[in-house]
Amino acid sequence: MTTILGISAFYHDSAAALLKDGHIVAAAQEERFTRKKHDPDFPEQAIKFCLKQANLKISDIDYIAFYDKPLLKFERLLETYLAYAPRGFKSFIQAMPVWLKEKLLLKATLKKSFAKLANCKEKDLPQLLFTQHHQSHAASAFFASPFKEAAVLCIDGVGEWATTSCWLGSGNSLKPIWEIQFPHSLGLLYSAFTYYTGFKVNSGEYKLMGLAPYGEPKYVDLIYKHLIDVKEDGSFRLNMDYFNYAVGLTMTNEKFHKIFGSPPREPEAEITQDMMDIARSIQVVTEEIIIKIARNIKSDLKISNLCLAGGVALNCVANGKIYQENIFDNIWIQPAAGDAGGALGAALSAWYEYLDKPRSAHASDDMRGSFLGPKFATTDITEALDKTKAVYKVLDDDILLPKVAKLLAEDNVVGWFQSHMEFGPRALGARSILGNPQSTKMQSTMNLKIKYRESFRPFAPVIKEDKVSEWFNFNDPSPYMLMVANIQEQHKKSMTADQEQLFGIEKLNIPRSTIPAITHVDYSARIQSVSTETNPRYYKLLDHFESITQCPILINTSFNVRGEPIVCTPLDAYRCFMRTEMDYLVLENVILAKQDQPAWEEAHNWREEFALD
Repeated sequence: MTTILGISAFYHDSAAALLKDGHIVAAAQEERFTRKKHDPDFPEQAIKFCLKQANLKISDIDYIAFYDKPLLKFERLLETYLAYAPRGFKSFIQAMPVWLKEKLLLKATLKKSFAKLANCKEKDLPQLLFTQHHQSHAASAFFASPFKEAAVLCIDGVGEWATTSCWLGSGNSLKPIWEIQFPHSLGLLYSAFTYYTGFKVNSGEYKLMGLAPYGEPKYVDLIYKHLIDVKEDGSFRLNMDYFNYAVGLTMTNEKFHKIFGSPPREPEAEITQDMMDIARSIQVVTEEIIIKIARNIKSDLKISNLCLAGGVALNCVANGKIYQENIFDNIWIQPAAGDAGGALGAALSAWYEYLDKPRSAHASDDMRGSFLGPKFATTDITEALDKTKAVYKVLDDDILLPKVAKLLAEDNVVGWFQSHMEFGPRALGARSILGNPQSTKMQSTMNLKIKYRESFRPFAPVIKEDKVSEWFNFNDPSPYMLMVANIQEQHKKSMTADQEQLFGIEKLNIPRSTIPAITHVDYSARIQSVSTETNPRYYKLLDHFESITQCPILINTSFNVRGEPIVCTPLDAYRCFMRTEMDYLVLENVILAKQDQPAWEEAHNWREEFALD
């Protein structure tokens, strides 16, 4: 048996993943254990979990694979400085000590960290391998996909040099086809607008995507005129006169601010209609570029399957546009498409490419629904709850599931904790908060009283897989909540003439469909489909809800509050439950009602624990 431990670390979203003879045994992000969102540090807790899950020690591991090549990154830093000198000297002298002390010597840092973790000498550690950043992304997408052959498109901010890359996956090999290099980056362009609209880079990009439908694409022409030159094949170059990220400590500069008429929005300030229009404009530009790239790949490679990875692959609106264009017969997106998934990709690359092991694709994929994290037995849960003096009942599924469905139909909000925690940024029914999509008040209630986040943020529907096409213009499974599609016409509600004149956030409270809580202002929704194979218990809950309401859909949002990582343990879940206005909590077969719980007191203001994202 050959075991490979993959890790990503030291930028953001550190993670660990473990393979046994090529099979994915476990994977998790460090943030879930440390409770520090996007934790970039050495993923000690995630590694410990993976080893425990497989009943292994570090000494049992054959190879450790790291998700990028730090020397190439250092080369990019030096060459970028030389290209822009003397501009950027301030940021250069700030970055250089960190690079020289930590990142340039990363191999030594990793060995030291693993030796400490294993309580052994560095010479006794497993062999350490390094893959290129985009190679890790491509491997995480193709080797985990259900395809024997596929084109692979990776788009993110930047790896070592690559920002956009195309690969041809066949059997157990990945062949690089082309790449676009730093500083020309679609991911960093999107992040520049994330920064300009007042959201946090590497965290708030999904907010920019969620804000876009409230605006009009007024600035598309301006973006193309000043900021980016795009060819018909989708290749592009940014006009770096308007950006500061290559040489400075911010994403944009005064020249950028001048063409949009104002400085960047301050975080937490009011979101103006102008900012909504800017969000819509960059979203449209991003979609147009990605579609051009996809068409070019199809034309060049003459292949019917597409895999996607990299942070931009989490832009589910753009993914939905590729789907609608029918460019490829099949699309598969790595659910941990960002840097966390690089840990898995590094391990898969080591198995298939470095060790040259044979590969056979499976009918669905190799991700097991992305349920690759910790799982807790009912006895673990009751022991944890007893320590907090929580009041609960333990019920069998034949009683519990109909009861929870009835509570949801009565507009209660339910925390739902079951099975193995999800790997990746999406809650997929293992660590979720559930609600009734038919309620006209549920979006506002869950945003403001449960999640404590911006009112404009949309919620996603989870739906029985066999009912997707009855409710949405979508005919395939979407198990990882990475595709957006429109509501079917028969479920839409027409707007009055006065309502049609509304702009921006004024649109928010107008019911657009028979499932208003998950219908965005443009009649779209980010779909998660559930099958009896990957999550039978979740499917049964949807089935019970449908029998009461004739609706096979629930609201599914991640089990956390704003700025907090998704909950991992039963105690994390109970703490979040008690801090919010959730009505019920279900932990496997344990159910708790908020009204029955003892008074919850904390010695400090818990909201100060989490930096706002």
